[in-house]
Amino acid sequence: MIPSVNSSGSRTIGLLAYLYGPGKHEEHSDPHLVASFDGMSPDPGRDPNATLKDLQQLLDQPVMALAEHARPAKHVWHTSVRADPKDRTLSDEEWADIARRIVAAAGIDPGDGQPGCRWAAVRHADDHIHIVATLVTEDGHRPDDYRSGARAQAEARLIEKELGLHEVATGDGTAAQRPTSAERHKAERQGRERTAREELRETVRRAVAGARSEEEFFDRLVGAGLLIRKRAAPSGDLLGYKVALPDDRNKGGEPVFYPGARLAPDLSLPRIQERWSADAEDNPAPRREDAVRTGPGTPAAARCRTASAAWQAVLVVEHGTDAVAAAHIAAAGEVLDALAKTSAAHTRHELRDAATTFERASRSHVRAVRGHDRALRQAARDLVHGGPALSRGEDGATTAMAIDMLFFLITAAAHWHARKGHAQQAKAATRAAEHLRTAYQAASAQPLGVLYQRGRRLGRPMLQRQTALLREALPELAEQILAEPGWYALAATIAEAEVVGHDPATLLTDAAERRELGTADSVSDVLVWRMRRTADLPADASHLPEISTAGSRSAPRRSTTRPSAPGRRRNGEEPSRKTL
Repeated sequence: MIPSVNSSGSRTIGLLAYLYGPGKHEEHSDPHLVASFDGMSPDPGRDPNATLKDLQQLLDQPVMALAEHARPAKHVWHTSVRADPKDRTLSDEEWADIARRIVAAAGIDPGDGQPGCRWAAVRHADDHIHIVATLVTEDGHRPDDYRSGARAQAEARLIEKELGLHEVATGDGTAAQRPTSAERHKAERQGRERTAREELRETVRRAVAGARSEEEFFDRLVGAGLLIRKRAAPSGDLLGYKVALPDDRNKGGEPVFYPGARLAPDLSLPRIQERWSADAEDNPAPRREDAVRTGPGTPAAARCRTASAAWQAVLVVEHGTDAVAAAHIAAAGEVLDALAKTSAAHTRHELRDAATTFERASRSHVRAVRGHDRALRQAARDLVHGGPALSRGEDGATTAMAIDMLFFLITAAAHWHARKGHAQQAKAATRAAEHLRTAYQAASAQPLGVLYQRGRRLGRPMLQRQTALLREALPELAEQILAEPGWYALAATIAEAEVVGHDPATLLTDAAERRELGTADSVSDVLVWRMRRTADLPADASHLPEISTAGSRSAPRRSTTRPSAPGRRRNGEEPSRKTL
């Protein structure tokens, strides 16, 4: 149940006309009063002798009783209280009780003999009511409505429990500001799917992803077509910025600008500058094997490095200090934005939804210490500069690998938030992980299909030998893996790793022990990507020669470095958590 408070109105009659009217698209049905300050207010909806003017004059009477100079300029308090779509339909009596509790909690009409304001609750749909009040008490004073929105939200949490309704996760004040009802109505009139505030928030968030300077950040905003206003000190130092959509205008025809801080708390200029100040090192050189296989600046190379950065970040989120973990979680949001911006069409929608949903999980009251998250921020930068990826080949396969690693990072973030009691953030991260799961299924179908066919073509003796190896290396998981369709893709990966000289048993053990596998739909899929990344195997196997049984037996074995070894660098990756 969500109370959405807007206390800046000046015309009681105008708001009542909307509440009792047909709505913008004839969506209002049977508008009528369910409760009021005295229980006897006229109801223009069901009483043919009552008019909107009658109700307006009754509500405004304490305001009009004041001298004209003493009347508040903005005297109309308004909130909508909306039930969850899955909740049962509440009766008028239940909505009436909810209205009385909300105005009492918000300080509009506190009860217990205290002077209150005049108010009325109107219902014109099954799932919500509107409460309109005038902000002068019966004795001519201003009500104690400080933080009325937060107080109304707290009461709503109690109401949900008592009535058995869907319980909304408790907020902590770090969420981005919701669009106002006026902004939503304006978007509807203009035929927009989202409000200007929401479009600007996403555009600015993507412009920040991996950016390293004010110049680069603002160049990206200009490239995205936004209008920009900068605020500078007399010294010339930049203090803030505002952005607007070119076609979002006010009544005077002027662009409607939003400061970065009003889009989201972490999009204010000072918070963005914290990220830049932490990026002290130059761009790290691309990993040798990525450059050889895909080229140093290609989308595939960027995705390989993203997978590596996500792999390392999971350990930090699970075991690092709170401030460092918070920085990695925030940087994970940048990676999701960059991946959504540069991925092929068949995954872009789900990745965009994952990034948008995870935005809520990227902030909490745990202040992030930036700098240790440099590898993830560099991954976001690599993705942006690597450009759009194709849906097949090494681009498509490395996209699947990166999504797989990011799924576990976002899941780790959900667990971290849950341990800290961050209910909204934990829920948002869990929802983002589900979007990633769907995106992974689309991205992995082709490359895993190739590996599956390669595994099916392996000779029976080799499959028998690999089955025995699997049972020896992972006795607790072996039977589950062998029953999965992905076993043949894993068998092909084991064979390829053996051909190039790795010890497959060590690779398997390391891949299984490195991170939890309980949230995976397919353990074999996860092991495929972990092993291919660790063994530096191409993500796309469609152009590889068939696996030779003789070659796999005779190739010299290379030692496989455990990726979690503390304080050591492997293949150019960031050091493990003990050196962060």
